[in-house]
Amino acid sequence: MTIGRRQFLRGSATALGVAAVGGIAATELGRSSPATAAPAADRVIAFEGAHQAGITTTRQRDAAFASFDLTADKTGDVSDLLKTITDRARFLTAGGTPPNLGISGPPSDSGILGPAVVAGNLSITLGLGASVFDDRYGLAAKKPAKLRAMDTFANDDLDPARCHGDVLLQICADDADVVIHALRDIARHTRGGMQARWRVDGSLPPPRPDGAPRNLLGFKDGTANPNVDDVAEMNKLVWVQANAGEPAWATGGSYHVVRTIRMLVEFWDRVTISEQERMIGRRRDTGAPLTGNKETDTPNYSDDPLGAAIPLDAHIRVANPRTTESDSGRILRRGYNYDAGIDTNGNLDMGLVFSCFQQDLDRQFVAVQKRLADEPLVDYISPVGGGYFFALPGVTDGNDWLGRGLFA
Repeated sequence: MTIGRRQFLRGSATALGVAAVGGIAATELGRSSPATAAPAADRVIAFEGAHQAGITTTRQRDAAFASFDLTADKTGDVSDLLKTITDRARFLTAGGTPPNLGISGPPSDSGILGPAVVAGNLSITLGLGASVFDDRYGLAAKKPAKLRAMDTFANDDLDPARCHGDVLLQICADDADVVIHALRDIARHTRGGMQARWRVDGSLPPPRPDGAPRNLLGFKDGTANPNVDDVAEMNKLVWVQANAGEPAWATGGSYHVVRTIRMLVEFWDRVTISEQERMIGRRRDTGAPLTGNKETDTPNYSDDPLGAAIPLDAHIRVANPRTTESDSGRILRRGYNYDAGIDTNGNLDMGLVFSCFQQDLDRQFVAVQKRLADEPLVDYISPVGGGYFFALPGVTDGNDWLGRGLFA
């Protein structure tokens, strides 16, 4: 079933955005004073570790993905910026009482969480785009081997204003006000070093009735994700390894892909359930593959070589054909639904913030995207923004800071 998707999109091109650009109130770039520790009962995700939080962390309910352009003048300013982000993230994820700066200036905190900052199960994940490694800061030789500007794939409708960027912050928490507070705090403290480029907010619904949460097409999303508790699997699929053709400083990091994918839900909602299920390859009610009975069943492609049950061009079959060759190309998905209201034509603007982490862009995400070219689902979805970023390795202790290895 094919509907005039391209014509529909051209008519609403001015409203495809899901992100506000620029204009976040802030102060000068600088590192803040220390603050008191969080209450023991607060929900705290450890900030320090070999890898950043927010990657294998269980998805929280709310998220913001904010891209920034660097405005720093020199290399030392960039390292100061990363130190500032580290300091703010360390405090915000632990929670505590902001310092009292007296009555002669603005307060040290926005106050939207009250007099004390709650940790709120907050994670802040910092990534750098390929443009950081141009000739501005002398970092070209340190660029991760596979990092580049996001590719434009078949069926994309990318808006340049909502793509790419020097810095990406993925901010996730169990409450939207905790996410907003963290974004405002970091923007305030880094105003002299970076400026907002694009932003998209997401939310994660509860499982209905159980299993993986559902996306806005009504189907479960994330069912076949790799096991984040399997260290060997994470080392195979997610974390950059030493002596693997990457700069030494990048060990323990991960390539982060963000794609803002608009779902043309008005059209989708007119499609029969059986056709929807054949495009996806799963039952809408249970999430079971069309060859199985429950969500966790493995699709049986060997007994369905001609696609009688699961069509050969079904989304799950093309994305992960479950062959020996495709096994190392799996990705760790960590997506969120977004709802940006309506566009100027009165059409609903909503969809998926597709977010995934992997060890190798080309072997994993790019290979999957090339297989998905012209799948039947493209008549009902439209990628409009996003970017490729490198999620930095974690910090080892209280004296470490994100990106320190870049300047060694």
